Amino acid sequence: MSPQKQNNSSNRKTKKKNLIMARLTFVTSIILLLCSVAAGSTFDDSNPIQMVSDGLTGFESSVLRVIGHTRHALSFARFAYKHGKRYENVEEMKLRFQIFEDNLDLIRSTNKKGLPYTLAVNQFTDWSWEEFQKHRLGAAQNCSATTKGNHQLTDVVLPDSKDWRRVGIVSPVKDQGSCGSCWTFSTTGALEAAYHQAFGKGISLSEQQLVDCAGAFNNFGCNGGLPSQAFEYIKYNGGLDTEESYPYTATNGLCKFSSESVGVKVLDSVNITLGAEDELKHAVAMVRPVSVAFEVVTSFRFYKSGVYTSKTCGTTPMDVNHAVLAVGYGVENGVPYWLIKNSWGAEWGDNGYFKMEMGKNMCGVATCASYPIVA
Repeated sequence: MSPQKQNNSSNRKTKKKNLIMARLTFVTSIILLLCSVAAGSTFDDSNPIQMVSDGLTGFESSVLRVIGHTRHALSFARFAYKHGKRYENVEEMKLRFQIFEDNLDLIRSTNKKGLPYTLAVNQFTDWSWEEFQKHRLGAAQNCSATTKGNHQLTDVVLPDSKDWRRVGIVSPVKDQGSCGSCWTFSTTGALEAAYHQAFGKGISLSEQQLVDCAGAFNNFGCNGGLPSQAFEYIKYNGGLDTEESYPYTATNGLCKFSSESVGVKVLDSVNITLGAEDELKHAVAMVRPVSVAFEVVTSFRFYKSGVYTSKTCGTTPMDVNHAVLAVGYGVENGVPYWLIKNSWGAEWGDNGYFKMEMGKNMCGVATCASYPIVA
């Protein structure tokens, strides 16, 4: 072979070798990037995402083999790592990924509509709507107590905005877990604020006592209830125990009330006339935080910021399915709103809070509203 041919052959081999090395370097970089996304994960061995955190090669042969080559695969892996998701087997992972994709489509399509609020991926994005209703919402109940309200309006000029958090009487956001006990958290939230306002110090009260003990007052533990009925129970029971003495378990249990551990007593409660937002605004402005209830529809569970509004939620007593605590009101970008404390943890929404449009009894926010008078 001539020297020129030998040089050409050598050059071709060198170029081929360089190309192979470049490809290997690229692949290695991608694998390292994927590994770094979920470094430190604690998923168990049954979870196909385990290899992401272990630094093992084979991302395509495990995660992508299970959920397919899709642009949402990495988003799903990040989501699962961030929220500590554990899936029992490959079949469940496929199901959760499909639900995640469907919910992600809902979130993105909603955010493109120019609405006054935004949605975002959160801990519920791999839950179906049916699961969410079962584990986070209560059954609809007729809040008859507000048919004839007893809150007294006055001629006082109300402030343009109100936020009881700034006064310091609103207790920290809690998490009801997988139990439809929102009504108990709305109840304790109102009582904790009233107690702090009356006695100048904070207190944490027992939701679990209400779950276990308030059934005779038309409440159903993890299957729902109403704050107005909970206030009546506490009034006639002689008080509500502290959280420390009667801790939360997120399950229905036997009543363990102890009169020696009572943290607060209820003298009476005041009901806002059904649908009367003027009364609700007056109470929130001039009295203190008020327990309210409304209808959660599918998009709300992904709320992140802004003023929530909906054309599909109802406003009747039989529509409302979630109890919360109104702690203020204001105006954002020309839209009046209620400032509301939720019970899905501080990571949900706007640090555990959300804003609901005011002036339309949006989703029934003024349909089942009441507040306690404590002793």
